[in-house]
Amino acid sequence: MKKLIALILFPFLLIPFESKANDNFSVEIEALTLVMEQYKQDSDSNIELDLKNKEPSYLALKQDECNATVKVTEKSGLEVVNTESFDVNVCKKEIYKIIN
Repeated sequence: MKKLIALILFPFLLIPFESKANDNFSVEIEALTLVMEQYKQDSDSNIELDLKNKEPSYLALKQDECNATVKVTEKSGLEVVNTESFDVNVCKKEIYKIIN
């Protein structure tokens, strides 16, 4: 019985498992990249003394093959300072800010 299980499992050890993460999450990755580039440019132009301790965190949610929603949250330690949301069209490379 042990030989049968080993015989069945052995081919799976030799076959490399392909990672398709980039294909599955390509819309989210592209949307995050676009927003990060714009967010970095905007924060460089607004020079404030308190920005040293603020760290942005990003979250992307796929809507369809071209669209995603990206949420940017600035935190200072454990305190949430600011939250912004963006609709991103990856196909057209357009970013729209969601006003709450």
